[in-house]
Amino acid sequence: MLYYLFNLLAQQDFPGARLMGYISVRFSVALILSLFIAIFIGKKIIRQLQKQQVGEIIRDLGLEGQMKKTGTPTMGGIIIIIAILIPCLLVGDLTSVYMLLMLVTTLWLGVLGFLDDWIKVVKKNKEGMSGRYKIIGQVGLGLIVGLTMYLSPDIVIRENTEVQNVETSEIVDVVYESDPVKTPLTTIPFVKNNNFDYGWLTSWAGEYAETAAWILFIIVTVFVVTATSNGANLTDGLDGLATGSSAIIGAALAIMAYLGSNVIYSSYLNIMYIPGSEELVVYMAAFIGALIGFLWYNAYPAQVFMGDTGSLTLGGIIAVFALLIHKELLLPLLCAIFFVEDLSVMMQVAYFKYTKKKYGTGRRIFKMTPLHHHYQKPGNAGIDALIQNPIQPVPESKIVTRFWIIGLIFAVMTFVTLKIR
Repeated sequence: MLYYLFNLLAQQDFPGARLMGYISVRFSVALILSLFIAIFIGKKIIRQLQKQQVGEIIRDLGLEGQMKKTGTPTMGGIIIIIAILIPCLLVGDLTSVYMLLMLVTTLWLGVLGFLDDWIKVVKKNKEGMSGRYKIIGQVGLGLIVGLTMYLSPDIVIRENTEVQNVETSEIVDVVYESDPVKTPLTTIPFVKNNNFDYGWLTSWAGEYAETAAWILFIIVTVFVVTATSNGANLTDGLDGLATGSSAIIGAALAIMAYLGSNVIYSSYLNIMYIPGSEELVVYMAAFIGALIGFLWYNAYPAQVFMGDTGSLTLGGIIAVFALLIHKELLLPLLCAIFFVEDLSVMMQVAYFKYTKKKYGTGRRIFKMTPLHHHYQKPGNAGIDALIQNPIQPVPESKIVTRFWIIGLIFAVMTFVTLKIR
């Protein structure tokens, strides 16, 4: 609401009121507000969760220091959600379809994760919400986002076109279409013209090719939201791992959104220009600040866990944000940590079923999945796994730090791919 108040004051030529019109100012305010809100309310919410005895139920998996975490308050994702929503409501433009979609995403998946945690912790059902209902919720959000991007007249792009020197074929300039267009276009890495049109895959549909392209895009949207949300959920197994990894990804996405919303920077990187998407930068500032503030309590040894309330929400936010800035095909590289965690579980399950059917006894690839737990298990300890290294278990804090470093490397590589072509 401060955004509208400052706009009103600016119309009356109040000194300094126009500052709120600058994205850099609102980014800074949202970041600082969310950081302090998370730290301030975090202590109160943790205390309340302890009073309500909302503690994590830990299964003994033979991991070092694991059972010490029993009873640690969970559902701390509430802290992250509140710390995101308040700054966005204060300094965000609530008429922006981009901001509204991100707020809907936050609340939608926040409620879905909260219900799952509630069933686990309060109802004492360790299985939580049925996986079928989680998928339905994620698919529902994907449909909302995909259909809104298709139907909303405010979600458009201006496509970049290269101007080449006829003699040398060297790119001398990048120009943009004069009129914004609505098209299922996205960015892909490592190619000279890094725009990819989903319509290329549906050209066989003739006069219905454009409609078919949007249907394909909506299917991709559903898949991206579901996969990334579940990936973040699986990554949330060590203190601070999902929190820090998501903050790194969020920072990279914020930079991409800022570059894509500025025609000069878009031209330099030769990426599509997305008018109005600068509002996403404000949202992501609140997202990053909330995560850093939450990390104050979630870093090893954690005083609170985010639970599915947080992890499902973080993955969904990252997925929808990437879709809105047309960078969803960069997520496998940018969110490599999430997808490797996802992949490790799928490989483990598939290999176990295959070997059980073939040999009568199931075998494993890793000592334990998701992958971060593999490093916590000692090698050659009676576990029939193809990969036994490391033999000595790695301390939890070291695993988390190393995963952060790897996440940072992949974030840098994602930007590099936009210039290598």
